[in-house]
Amino acid sequence: MSPLKSVPLELIRTVNRPLADGLFALFLLGCVIAAGWLAARHDHYWDWTVERSNSLAPESLEILRRVEAPLRATIFIDPRDPLLETIERLLTRYGQALPGMDVQVVDPQLFPERAREAKVSIAGQVLLEYRGRRETLSEIGERAFSAAIARLISARAPWVAVIEGHGERRIDGESPTDLGRLGAELKDQGFLLRPLDLAKVPDLPVNTHLAVISTPQIPLFPGEAERIADYLNRGGNLLWLLDPGPLNGLEVLADQLGIGLLPGTVVDAGAAAFGLETPAVAVVSEYPDDPLAEGLTAPALLPGAQAFETRVAPGWTLASYLTSGKDSWNETGRIQGDVDRDEIVGEQAGPLPVVLALTRELEGGGRAQRVLVVGDGDFLSNAQIGAQGNGALAIQLLRWLSGEAGLLPLPPRPDPAQGLELTSSRRWSLGLWSLVLLPAFFFTAGLGIRWVRSRG
Repeated sequence: MSPLKSVPLELIRTVNRPLADGLFALFLLGCVIAAGWLAARHDHYWDWTVERSNSLAPESLEILRRVEAPLRATIFIDPRDPLLETIERLLTRYGQALPGMDVQVVDPQLFPERAREAKVSIAGQVLLEYRGRRETLSEIGERAFSAAIARLISARAPWVAVIEGHGERRIDGESPTDLGRLGAELKDQGFLLRPLDLAKVPDLPVNTHLAVISTPQIPLFPGEAERIADYLNRGGNLLWLLDPGPLNGLEVLADQLGIGLLPGTVVDAGAAAFGLETPAVAVVSEYPDDPLAEGLTAPALLPGAQAFETRVAPGWTLASYLTSGKDSWNETGRIQGDVDRDEIVGEQAGPLPVVLALTRELEGGGRAQRVLVVGDGDFLSNAQIGAQGNGALAIQLLRWLSGEAGLLPLPPRPDPAQGLELTSSRRWSLGLWSLVLLPAFFFTAGLGIRWVRSRG
């Protein structure tokens, strides 16, 4: 090949290499820009943590699926406050499930009027707005956010009247026997709680969606039980928490519903499997396949429970019931030491009904009246509602009882952080690995790389 012919080839090679590099750089830049544009328009993320700690709970996702209008969240905080990052990280999860959610950050020091209008008292509070309704949160967490959204999307807030004044369990009380923790759960669900003393009010309000009655320690005054009976006659829903012992004026209610009470207290041999010192605990572990027990799996423990007969008054229907274990019976004697069932005195073998669900069709056929009679009030108390499946049973019973108002399930409360505890041997292993073995590995690898390069 002549020198004249080789010159163009060399020139072409010289020009092609920078051209190819330039085209590749332009193509790579275009890919980066396109990837950024797609990521901005189609944001997505994957949660690879074992406990799904960076994802919303299924209960929160179900609540968000019912959102039908734009939801706005306004964070009242100084943009330089480190707490803002924590709040935005939480709201990002909601934004992933609800793309139309609008999140704004407002500095309360620059806009004090907006902060006062939103009733903001501390930095970091969030104002949620939905269809003209608003609520300001004082707690930061998934459960608090989801509960507030559930309340905002509810068409109405049902009233719950809790009968008090005669030593009944208080819905806002903090003693072990009171129902304060249940009351807090109902408030999270959006129910409006109203303690009522029938000695001071003439009747249960007509807007009462649900009444809660526990066994009074002091007998009711004449006429108070009749007011409760009138409430039932008007079609009101009722949760009656019974305990073994005298009814103290509620006999008229038992007659109206046709409730038959078995004597004594339920004892259950299955209670020993839960480490309980007394057998006087009804264990509800087998649930019927019906709406009353929908989704329940964990056993519930009802201490000192009353058992019922499976009969109701004419006009009422026994829709369902929950029972104690097969190794249970109604003990009529003293529960002390070893106890055995005595058929002669009328002690019946289990399973025994301890929760009765009654329904009645109201005139017009618009809805069915619902009544729950539970042979134990302790399982809902502050001391017992956290045991085994008691809390889940309580919410499911109220969900069934609330009927068309419904109770949206909320995310579980976060477990307290577990401290890291290292044994002496683990501390030695960790120190040996981090201070000796790992540095020795990198030092040896460095010497090996230097030796290979020196030979090359």
